[in-house]
Amino acid sequence: MNKKELKKQYKQTVLPMGVFQVKNLANGKIFIDSGLNIQGKINGCKFQLALGSHMNRALQKDFNQTGITNFSFEMIDYLKPKEDIQMDYTDDLKMLEEMWIEKLQPFDKRGYNQRKIIK
Repeated sequence: MNKKELKKQYKQTVLPMGVFQVKNLANGKIFIDSGLNIQGKINGCKFQLALGSHMNRALQKDFNQTGITNFSFEMIDYLKPKEDIQMDYTDDLKMLEEMWIEKLQPFDKRGYNQRKIIK
């Protein structure tokens, strides 16, 4: 294969996308998140926590106190791509994430997610 064909093949490859959880093994609290490139999103989450710059302050605080060895990062659901490789999966992914948040209720003592305020 030449460079052009390889580039085309890469652009047509849909990266694994889905929902993952970060679990504090010390207290059992979880954080639910999702990504169009799930491995990239998990790696980004680990990187932000290591830098002390994660957007979720409660998660960051616990991470700072206990360290990465007390946290697990795991996929809990994949979003299967459809036939159309150009499709935008953002809404589907958000819906899948919201289903998992509804199911696991990762709020307050159970987790780090924030409840959505409906206006």
